[in-house]
Amino acid sequence: MFTKILIANRGEIAVRVARTARRMGIQTVAVFSDADRNAMHVAACDEAHYIGGSAPRDSYLRGDKVLEIAKRTGAQAIHPGYGFLSENAAFALQCADAGIVFIGPPPAAIEAMGLKAESKRLMEKANVPLVPGYHGANQTEALLIAEAKRIGYPVLIKASAGGGGKGMKVAESEGEFVASLASAKREAKNSFGDDNVLIERYLQRPRHIEIQVFADELGHCVYLFERDCSLQRRHQKVIEEAPAPGMTEARRRQMGEAAVAAAKAVGYVGAGTVEFIAEHDFTTSGRFYFMEMNTRLQVEHPVTEMITGLDLVEWQLRVASGERLPKLQDELHINGHAFEARVYAENPRNQFLPALGPINLLRTPAVSADVRIDTGVREGDAITPNYDPMIAKLIVHGEDREQALQRLALALDEYAVVGFTNNVEFLQRVARHPSFAAADIDTGFIARHASDLLPPLPVPSDLALAACALVEWSAARDATRTAARVAGEPSSPWALGDAFWPNQPDNGVDFEYSQSGAHFSVSVIPQGNGFLLRLPNSAPCAVAKIDGERITLTLGKIQRVARVLRSGMHRVVLLAGERFEFDAVDRYAPPEVIEAHGGHLTAPMPGSVVSVLVNIGDVVKKGQPLIIMEAMKMEHTIVAPLDGVVEAVYFAAKEQVKEGAELVALVDNEVPVSA
Repeated sequence: MFTKILIANRGEIAVRVARTARRMGIQTVAVFSDADRNAMHVAACDEAHYIGGSAPRDSYLRGDKVLEIAKRTGAQAIHPGYGFLSENAAFALQCADAGIVFIGPPPAAIEAMGLKAESKRLMEKANVPLVPGYHGANQTEALLIAEAKRIGYPVLIKASAGGGGKGMKVAESEGEFVASLASAKREAKNSFGDDNVLIERYLQRPRHIEIQVFADELGHCVYLFERDCSLQRRHQKVIEEAPAPGMTEARRRQMGEAAVAAAKAVGYVGAGTVEFIAEHDFTTSGRFYFMEMNTRLQVEHPVTEMITGLDLVEWQLRVASGERLPKLQDELHINGHAFEARVYAENPRNQFLPALGPINLLRTPAVSADVRIDTGVREGDAITPNYDPMIAKLIVHGEDREQALQRLALALDEYAVVGFTNNVEFLQRVARHPSFAAADIDTGFIARHASDLLPPLPVPSDLALAACALVEWSAARDATRTAARVAGEPSSPWALGDAFWPNQPDNGVDFEYSQSGAHFSVSVIPQGNGFLLRLPNSAPCAVAKIDGERITLTLGKIQRVARVLRSGMHRVVLLAGERFEFDAVDRYAPPEVIEAHGGHLTAPMPGSVVSVLVNIGDVVKKGQPLIIMEAMKMEHTIVAPLDGVVEAVYFAAKEQVKEGAELVALVDNEVPVSA
């Protein structure tokens, strides 16, 4: 077994690998970029070394620097995590040449499965079922258009060299195909350095089922059952679960054996995932088709660990050191059900575009044998544009799907990230959606239920406002008492910390809050052991037990436990599975002047301009693409909100823009363009 390994990655996967290595008595070496000098994964390892600039191409993708540090520190092996160098066959070969073990499959297996088109041809020879499509080397636009027509619309365009949803587009018709093809090729080139694509039939209501496989150097290969990864947005997974709902033992064995055949076809060693696209009723009469093989550990591997009781990173380390698989197929069993929810810095109400900024407040559920959190960030850290915007993975386990789902919902109720928009509220709604509870899921689930999952921002209820105001009142009272005590004036009336508040009617305190231009007022008037609250819709008496940011509030016959989080003027109230967000109002601040924008288009997220499609003076139609932006290797097209004339273009291709920056100004066709 190794005594020291280098982890050539960052974030939660680097922290997770270091945790297993420490348990096994293996020393770890971290590498870090400029942006990650104080990152969590640096602290998680025994030693850390600087590798380069913040951009991945200047640091985590520099295989030469990784190898140089591995040699210098005496690391016997390199764990690549996922992403970055994990599926880089050339790097794996360089490791072998340097006498350092690459904790992953042989370079030939990575190369064979890394190109989707080539892997399809190999799978066809191995009798693994394939979805109808085109996987050829001829990439001329005319041929691809002809192949799409032959396959039949809708079709899925996919980057041949990569995964993770990058370079993946759906074309519903021939009219959409050319633009979708160009976009897919750009994303593929930017993400993988290869713009080749393949085309496949886009199945209606498909399910995304993947099989975890593991092989050793002695010829043993097993499947560790399946994961259902159907819940996706922007072709990227949001919630995964294991086992797949409705899976029969016969179909599980059939898919598992197909996955093992796929792995053996390329001489696989180590952890890998064979991904299948399946018809919605795949557990009975429907069919399943090979999509791709990820030649690495997957982001969602914890759900497999939860239902098997195994540590897959430990398996990786043992297999890479030449040991036999710890268990063979007849020794593997499923225990219960598990979910993984990915907590992202993103705005679900704005097409799930990534968000950036500091984590001002972070609250998480208690960790236990059935609740696990894999993360690479802490309160005070920042989400930057350099890396994936995932904050953490929340993993839960239960005796069955119903219990696991209940635990997921309750754990999400305790999860809060304050500082930027995120998807926790969205995940809460998914976990409690009746169709999700009934396992009526496929890759179109989110789009189909968008009105339920992405409703307008909830208006703060009287209970939420009352809880917020009482917690703020309590904090102000405690601050007054502390100030009086520190001042050493015990006889001062301020030391009493009682109900008296100067210049307030009825000796009460008024609080004002706002949300999307609407204002809400709350008066807190202490009365004996309770309060009189004047709320937007009522004036009830209340009793409250307040402990920091937690409050047990009784209004009439209703009692609720809430959590009030405050960051600057922003307020988040977690109450009975609901999340209310609003801002405190400083009544003495000058009024904010808001400029009407009309035809002024602003950047929906921070990123870079890929291309500008219009010039000043151009006449455009509503819905016409104007600018293509990229953030975290995902493209977003800015379209005209109205018919008009381009009055100004403020950025050029390759320029960086901040969220909210004005990109293009349009004027009505009737208004002359200024000189």
